[in-house]
Amino acid sequence: MRNLFNGAKAPADLFVIRPATVLFFILFLGWCGPLLGQEVGAVSVRTLKAAEDQSPFVMAGFTEKDVPARYAAGKPVAENTGAVPEKPDVKAAPGGASDDEYGDVTPEELGIGPKAGKTSDEYGDVVSDTGEGLEAKETYDPIRPFNTAMYHFNDKVYYWAWKPVSTGYKYVVPHEVRGIILNFYENLKAPMRIINNLLQGDMEHAGTEFASLLINLTLGVGGLKNCAQDCFGIQRDYADFGQTLGKWGFGYGFYVVLPFLGPSDVRDGIGLLFDWPLRPTSYLGDEFFNEYNVGLYIHEKINYTSFHLGEYEALQNASADPYVAMREIYLQYRDNLIRKR
Repeated sequence: MRNLFNGAKAPADLFVIRPATVLFFILFLGWCGPLLGQEVGAVSVRTLKAAEDQSPFVMAGFTEKDVPARYAAGKPVAENTGAVPEKPDVKAAPGGASDDEYGDVTPEELGIGPKAGKTSDEYGDVVSDTGEGLEAKETYDPIRPFNTAMYHFNDKVYYWAWKPVSTGYKYVVPHEVRGIILNFYENLKAPMRIINNLLQGDMEHAGTEFASLLINLTLGVGGLKNCAQDCFGIQRDYADFGQTLGKWGFGYGFYVVLPFLGPSDVRDGIGLLFDWPLRPTSYLGDEFFNEYNVGLYIHEKINYTSFHLGEYEALQNASADPYVAMREIYLQYRDNLIRKR
């Protein structure tokens, strides 16, 4: 598969970086990062010091709808309810009725029992913002034994390796420097967002992403600062090939938990393989997957996790079945991401 891209890249020797170069780059970020400006992403350094829990998605220039944990939680009931339930029509008790103080009132009339053709939801017929009824979709999870095993495997990896490393990384690397690194990685993924927006026929967001890329590469010091948002108010708009397939009408196939990578599905798994060559870091080295591009991908995820420590634990503590909760949150998030395009 990688041979398809060999004609479009320079000789491999120009792209191979040595460990010493990587070490120099990290030291450069640590020493020179605070000098790049007072704002990191959409949040200033002063704000970061005052609010340690600022979402890195906001820092990277994404809108709140692109945040999986918050968006999957859904909107308040007041926004999802099309109408306020009417008051029950309490009738007077006819002669010979029971001695109930409210008369001969049935549970259906009080709204505490299911009516014919109606659901037993306490809010009645709940409709979405667009006026369409909410359809309950049955999750297709045919390989649940495998997925459950992978969930427990990833759980152990998180607690035994991922969390300790991310915690140490957060302690050693200052918050503002991690924000700069987050901006750098998000800027590297701009080609992926541009191409997928084009494939979805979204020329507006493709143009916005292209303008953001040019601004951040120049005024943003090679993408270390999200100047497109800070200076011009340009918001990034997330797009990947899994989302593109969804816009083209392809279903998610079935739910799958990937080792180390976590929740996914067949459609997004195919999308991951397509998006990987669109990341400039994938051309470091000669192989499709090698120690350089995989190492940078791991570092990107560690940097990201350092902003989200405690969220996974909160999900587990709040769920009777964390596996099911994570599955439903992921599928709902991906479905909403496609429908909102």
